[in-house]
Amino acid sequence: MAIPRFALYGEAAAPGQDMLHIESVESRSRLYHWEIEPHVHLGLYQILWLERGSAEVVLDEWRASVAGPAAIVVPPGVVHGFVFAPETDGRVLTLSARFLVEGEFQAVGEAFQALFSAPGVLHFSPDDGEAQRLSVQLGELAAEFALPGSADAPVVQWLARAVVWRLARASEQGHREGGERAHQHQALFTRFLLLVEQHFLEHWPLERYASRLGLSTQRLNRLARAGSGRSALELVHERLTREACRRLVYIAAPAASLALELGFEDPAYFSRFFKRRRGLSPQRWREAQRPPMA
Repeated sequence: MAIPRFALYGEAAAPGQDMLHIESVESRSRLYHWEIEPHVHLGLYQILWLERGSAEVVLDEWRASVAGPAAIVVPPGVVHGFVFAPETDGRVLTLSARFLVEGEFQAVGEAFQALFSAPGVLHFSPDDGEAQRLSVQLGELAAEFALPGSADAPVVQWLARAVVWRLARASEQGHREGGERAHQHQALFTRFLLLVEQHFLEHWPLERYASRLGLSTQRLNRLARAGSGRSALELVHERLTREACRRLVYIAAPAASLALELGFEDPAYFSRFFKRRRGLSPQRWREAQRPPMA
């Protein structure tokens, strides 16, 4: 019997989905009588913050009883399940990698790579100031996320990055335990995402990315599909397309000038590339983003 794959538990998986989502432990687990059966996520990273209460935790072959305060770290592709004690209090933060590695956030990207290099549990004592700060940050993140249209708001992303950075620091300080499985593929996938963020405007060929990671292009594609459901080239092209969309919206320069800034020597080729991915030429897509006249 296949292990279920979900986006959020109980919801259909969407390969390559970009997501930032936070909810209380109770909001979903109560629907399933406090039991979340073993399942996997494709291309999504999760942090389960157990503030009060306890849970029986499965992370691949590793099983343990965990009491709060604790953070359970779940990289993509890791089988995980929970049986919570009734009325357990906590939050579940779900992220796709782009929220953590895009932009000028090198330190956060490195923290992300370290935190999600393997599944595990970070333990805290109830009077630990770091645990209290994490609870506050996650509460603020949940409050901001609940505001209409705020999922992509900068403050939501900053708070999510702050949580990851704080947990990565706690992991370095020895709070972590987990199974013996290394999950080196996850660390490699995150390194690939960081390389894409650094070099996508240079239009590196896949062979160069693979070489930097010590992989063949075939292994790089298998790594990308395991982590995101998409090929390595698709991930590079999607990052380039998102950057093109941003510049078309926020920079008034002609599309041909933006094409050069994006590393396309031929504006006509850029137009064809963009239309294949968004269904419209750059100019028509830009016009479609303008608010209607009053």
